Formats: sequence, C-alpha cells, structure tokens
Amino acid sequence: MDMPLTITTVMRHAEMYHGDREVVSATSEQDVQRASYSDVFRRARKLFNALQALGCQPGDRIATLAWNHQQHLELYYGVICGGYVLHTINPRLFDDQVAYIINHADDKWLFIDHDFVPLLERLRPQLNNVKGIVVIEPDDDLPENLFTNVHSYEDLLSGQDDNCAWPELDEFSACAMCYTSGTTGNPKGVLYSHRSLLLHTLSVSLLDTDGLGLNDVILPLVPMFHVNAWGLPFRAPLVGARIVFPNRYMGNPQVVSKLIAQESVTYGVSVPTIWQWLLDHLDQTGGNLKTLRKAVVGGAATPLSLFERFRDDYGVELTQGWGMTELCSAGTLNVPGPDFDSMNEADRKQYPLKQGRPIFGLEVKITDDEDNALPWDGATAGHLKVKGPTVCESYFGGTEAETGVDANGWFTTGDVATIDPDGTIQVTDRSKDLIKSGGEWISSIELENWAMTHPAIAEAAVISAAHDKWTERPLLIAVKKPDQTISKQDLLAWFDGKIARWWTPDDVIFVEQLPYTATGKISKLSLREQYGDYLIMGSGG
Repeated sequence: MDMPLTITTVMRHAEMYHGDREVVSATSEQDVQRASYSDVFRRARKLFNALQALGCQPGDRIATLAWNHQQHLELYYGVICGGYVLHTINPRLFDDQVAYIINHADDKWLFIDHDFVPLLERLRPQLNNVKGIVVIEPDDDLPENLFTNVHSYEDLLSGQDDNCAWPELDEFSACAMCYTSGTTGNPKGVLYSHRSLLLHTLSVSLLDTDGLGLNDVILPLVPMFHVNAWGLPFRAPLVGARIVFPNRYMGNPQVVSKLIAQESVTYGVSVPTIWQWLLDHLDQTGGNLKTLRKAVVGGAATPLSLFERFRDDYGVELTQGWGMTELCSAGTLNVPGPDFDSMNEADRKQYPLKQGRPIFGLEVKITDDEDNALPWDGATAGHLKVKGPTVCESYFGGTEAETGVDANGWFTTGDVATIDPDGTIQVTDRSKDLIKSGGEWISSIELENWAMTHPAIAEAAVISAAHDKWTERPLLIAVKKPDQTISKQDLLAWFDGKIARWWTPDDVIFVEQLPYTATGKISKLSLREQYGDYLIMGSGG
C-alpha cells in the first residue's frame, strides 16, 4: 500500500501499541510528573484543535522556547501532525540571534516556558510578525503588555475536544525547523520534511546503531531545542521505550543521578561536559549507574579518559556519535564491529575516539582542497562530504551560495576526517579549527584529547597562534583540576611519544575556565578573539 512517510505514523503506531508506556518529567529537583503516551497524544489532539481555533494555517511556523518535558513532547506531535512547522529555538543564543531567528522564520506563535518570559520582554520591540505567546507552565501571573494575545497553555487546552481528524500530509512537506548556532554569521535555518525525519528515526533505531527497544528507559540530556534532542522524541515512541525528561535540570548532576536511579534509566545521551559533571558528582557521593547499559556522547571532542571512566569505574559502555543540524541530527555511531576483538591492544584502546560508521542512507566521502576523492585508508585526512535523504539540500530563505552543496550534490560538512576501509569515520578537526603549520595540517582535536589524558588537566582547547616562521603553530589553553599543579614544561612533555614531535604545542596558557557556546561546545571563536594577537616567536615545529 502507498502510505505517506509522516511523523503522524509514529504517533499512531505508538498510541496503538505503546499507549501505556510512561512519560516522566521532572517538575522540581525532588518531584516528577507522570503520564502515558496515550495521555500525551490525547493532549496533542487538544493542542491541534487549539491551534486551529487560534487561526493557524497549514505550514505556519509555531516556535517553542522550552526545556525537556511532557508539554514540549505534546507540542512536537500536536504541531507537526497538525500540518504546521515546529520551530524549536535555542534560548541560550544571544538576544539579537534569537530575534533574528524568530523574524527570519516568520514565526506566528511562540510557546514558552515561564523561564523565558524575561527574554521575550527584551525582544518584544524587535518582533513584528508574532501574533501571540502561550506560557507552557501553569502560572497565574501571565505577563502583561508583552503581546496582544497571551495565553496559559493549560487554559488553552482545557476548552478543547480531545478528538480530531489529523490532516493527510505530504511526506515531503516541511514539519520541523532548527537553526544552526550561527558561530560564523547569522544562524541558518534547516527545514526537515516528514520523510527525512521518519527515515532518520528508522535508521538510527536499528540494532547496530542505537539498538533501542521496548524495555529501554531513555534519558535525553540534550535539549529538545537542539536538533530535536538528537531525534529521541521520535525514536522513543516508535520503539515504545519509556522516556524521562529532565526539564531544566540537564546540567544538575544531583537531579540527573537521582532520575537515573529512581527511574531505572538504561540509555542516556549528552555532550561531554554534562557526562563529566555527572561522573564527578558520582565520584564525590559514592553513587552508581547500575541500570545504565549505554551512554552516547557527541557534539564536541571527547577525551579518552571519559570513555575509560565510564567503563572502568561504572561498567557502562560510552559510545561516540557524530552529526549536524543539517543531518536531522545523527550521522554516525561508533558501534564496534566483528574485527574489534582481533585488533591489537593499542588500537582497541583508541577505538572509542572514532565517530563510527554512517547510518543507513548516508553516503560519505573525503576530498582534498581540489575536490579530488581521497582513499579510505584510515590515515589520509580530507574534507568530509555527505549526501542522502536525511541531509539538508538548502537553507531556509538562503541564497544559492549558502547551500553548502557542491555541483555534484554533496554537502560539505566543514569537518576534516579520515575513513577506515570499513567506512568508520574519525573526525580530526573542523576545517576552521585546523592548524596549518608550514603548509601541513595539525589536528587540534587530537592534541586536546591527549592533553586531557594528563591527570592534572580538566579541560583543554587548542587554537592556532601566529608564528614568525611557520605562519601558524598550536597554542594549548588548559584548565587544571582542583588542587592540581603542573607547569607548562611538564604538560608539553606529556606529548612526547604520543604524537609527531612537530605537532607539539609551542606554548600553554592556563585559565580558570573555558568559554562555551549555546550548545555546550567549547567556543574556539571566543578563544581566537581573545588570543588572536598571540604571537609565538622562535624556530618552532
């Protein structure tokens, strides 16, 4: 039968076969709210009826500024399955970026957590096309004089019928939208079709990717406003897994550890910093991760020590993945293959640092500066390019020059990588973060990973510094662990025998903390702005 590949099919499947599975949301540091998928989809129907009553038209962008909780999941389905476009906005961006995103997307309604009312109050004079806002969390003190139309989410739903006729949708129609973080110029909008999100959901749910199932309990420690929480709001209902939302407490290790133990969480995803905070908290409190069978990390370079701590101290497999906003989220996951056990000990130890094999449907290649294809030998590094049904073809409202797609239909990711003969990818750097010393590339990621294996180092970042002879040389910026002392010379000596000698950074700057972007990555842009005039003198290299 010819049936459209839409997110509505995920909802119908989950409601039919997994309706009693639980959706848990933290409501405070101590309390949680419990519902079922049937409850969520019943309220999503009420939401769809409310959007119609508000006069929303098919294709309208409906934006959210919200944390990870049940109501946000209701918005995912009520908006998307209703024929509108769910636009999740990152509230951690600069005010002018948030205003630009809302105006550029031409958002009609904003659904916001009460936390973000002050943000909307600051932005109100810049927002011309927004028809009104809906405050998600129950609150009797709705903001006055903010917009003409201000509603309480619960009041909006309370007057609606919980039955509706979901529209029949074209699988190629837009259903969701995310903007890039805008580290170079204005943020760019990525529109997802029903088809692309459904294919991505199916691909990442296969056994040798995430392998999620009915008996899993999922904890998304990445925001629902960041690439759809890496697709988990679609994957969990598809397979019938329980889902535990941490709300605004993703960065609170005490709450996170309590949720893992209390809800018997089996699977979690997050960026390296959040996982490090959690393990530090467990080390200090004597906690454990008894129920957790698998954790996934991505979004930034991950030190080998984090994989080792998960495995050796807590018996948990930490798996690395790689993806982009432009790829519907995940592009690869590093699940060891049948050859893993036959590798030598050194290769097995380093294997977790690889990003893994591509998901079904994603084609990859690496090229040199002249766009010539490079070999998959695990050693030759080149510009990583991808194509497939889950890859962004062009940016919303962008010019032809902004597509990132070359004449042959390959999307340029901006990453530099090697590819093993079996297709396993290892990202060695972002193109803009590579250090070109005397015409040769140096990977800042590899230097950072080795620096963070030193027992005295908590965090590290490597940027290029101007050099009087070699043009660029690596500059290491490091954060010491509490109560640890180490000299520049000792840290530089740590690299001996681990990397090519000429890769060794020329200098070290110790700082109290590193700057982070709105998506939890170390901000190399901020570091380059701060240390851009740093000049290294001498023979170097």
